[in-house]
Amino acid sequence: MTALLLRDAVLLDPENAECREGDLLAVDGRIAESGPGLRAPAGARVLELGGAVVLPGLIDAHVHVTAATGDLGALPGWSPYYVGAHAARILRGMAERGFTTVRDASGADFGLADAQREGLLSGPRILFCGKALSQTGGHGDARGRGTQVVNDHPCCAGLGRIADGVDAVRAAARDELRKGAHHIKVMASGGVASPTDRIDSTQYSMAELRAAVEEAEAANRYVAAHAYTARAVNRALEAGVRSIEHGNLLDDRSVELFVAHNAFLVPTLVTYWALKEEGMDFGLTRRMWEKVDVVLDAGLSAVDRAARGGVRMAYGSDLLGGMHRHQSTEFRLRGEVLSPVEVIRSATATAAELLGRAGEIGTLAIGALADLIIVDGNPLDDLGVLADPETHLRAVIQSGEVTVDRR
Repeated sequence: MTALLLRDAVLLDPENAECREGDLLAVDGRIAESGPGLRAPAGARVLELGGAVVLPGLIDAHVHVTAATGDLGALPGWSPYYVGAHAARILRGMAERGFTTVRDASGADFGLADAQREGLLSGPRILFCGKALSQTGGHGDARGRGTQVVNDHPCCAGLGRIADGVDAVRAAARDELRKGAHHIKVMASGGVASPTDRIDSTQYSMAELRAAVEEAEAANRYVAAHAYTARAVNRALEAGVRSIEHGNLLDDRSVELFVAHNAFLVPTLVTYWALKEEGMDFGLTRRMWEKVDVVLDAGLSAVDRAARGGVRMAYGSDLLGGMHRHQSTEFRLRGEVLSPVEVIRSATATAAELLGRAGEIGTLAIGALADLIIVDGNPLDDLGVLADPETHLRAVIQSGEVTVDRR
């Protein structure tokens, strides 16, 4: 038996927005007990916290851990070993910001997830989709206009694979599921970091979208869809997609569909701020950079509209290249229109629900995985506590093991 006792803490439970003083005991990687005056089992490690705040480990539901450059079209030409080395560095940075679980929204595969789980690299656990499914000329097609050859070799390090037509979409979805995908990602609209499409385009027919949903549901998985405009968002929700990534240009009908279909929104405000500020420094072409303005200013309005309509939202960052370091800035941006507890839930309990891990991560409940962070200051009073981890984050605990210790 391995045990860890956190003594003299303030325990912040995002689910009920309560803070209570006490101790927390983790045994064999799970939360075993919490309350005042707990006894340490024989051989337990004891951390004296002196009133520091403990809350569940953070969850980022939209990352690309292999996106070591903003020039996504270059990735397939990189050695997968080289990309893996970059991914290890990116994952370690995420852990040092307090993220103990991430959902990779295309790029990572079973190899990285297995390496993390086996302790071969340090970082948050990875729930992956493999490669995103894209139509020809869609957001997952990284070819420039003059490139004709499609290279979909599974060892290449790109983020997307091209699948045109219902049969091809079914085959691609089944192939990613065969490799252990936790979810299927489809590109349902145009995007910023793709060379030939328009932001306001819709991508994939309804039959193709439904085919991906049917295959995911058959495997007890779900589909996440990249979509910006209300037209693209609404089509994807009507097809049965479980989560919409970005959704910056959604409308009132979108909100109705989210609620009716019990779906989730994963805004990624920080990536547009970062792309506008630094995108061209990290591989974005000028044409791609110029597309950022279409979605940059609409993001906060979409989050506000969704919140007022009762849409469940999970935390996402979607950063590329050297911009990964801004991952925690999403807390501050969302705090402009949401209450602190709403933002914290998006990175804990709500994200866990989206991932199908409610009660296991994102909570301080007895029996949950002992994924915890220790911070100076109460983020219910000031989201800057989470937005500035270098100043406020004291330790990170994953499955009962201290993985980052700055105390």
